[in-house]
Amino acid sequence: MAKTIEFDARPYLKKKLEPFQLIMEKVKELTPEDTFLLHAPFRPTPLLALMKTKGYVNRVDQISSDHWAVTFVPKQRRAELEKEAASIEGCTGEPSVDTDAAECAGGVGLVVLDNRGLQPPAPMVRTLKTLEELQPGAMVQIHNDRVPAFLIEELNTLGYSYSIEEQEDGSAKVTITKS
Repeated sequence: MAKTIEFDARPYLKKKLEPFQLIMEKVKELTPEDTFLLHAPFRPTPLLALMKTKGYVNRVDQISSDHWAVTFVPKQRRAELEKEAASIEGCTGEPSVDTDAAECAGGVGLVVLDNRGLQPPAPMVRTLKTLEELQPGAMVQIHNDRVPAFLIEELNTLGYSYSIEEQEDGSAKVTITKS
């Protein structure tokens, strides 16, 4: 019998506790018919990548600035996520079904990466890898814990145009256009 397994990581993270092991215990309990719904205070980008390696696809919904809901199902059930999403915009907004950068409108469009919480150099490596996969004219918007000074230097070297929006919480959103 299919069921939805739900886990809210927000209370753990608020207390500075790491919920990763608890999340993985829930994942181990899943059957192919089950759906896993995770609540987090940010887009859990590293977990999205890990779950993809375990054979899951996801839909990410930003409920509010500090509440993200991620629905995971086995990749064989991808169509269910697409049906549930009121609007699958893929590379251009939320909600979206997890999409590789290279799949985004043939490599042209907007890819949004939430790099918050990643340790350097992961945000820079991830951003540059994504840019590498895209066609000229495509854009990447990243959300980092702070203005990425070393990435900005590299973007200048590569000749990519960008804009920086510093956020009230000290984080920064950088929109990069691949030339």
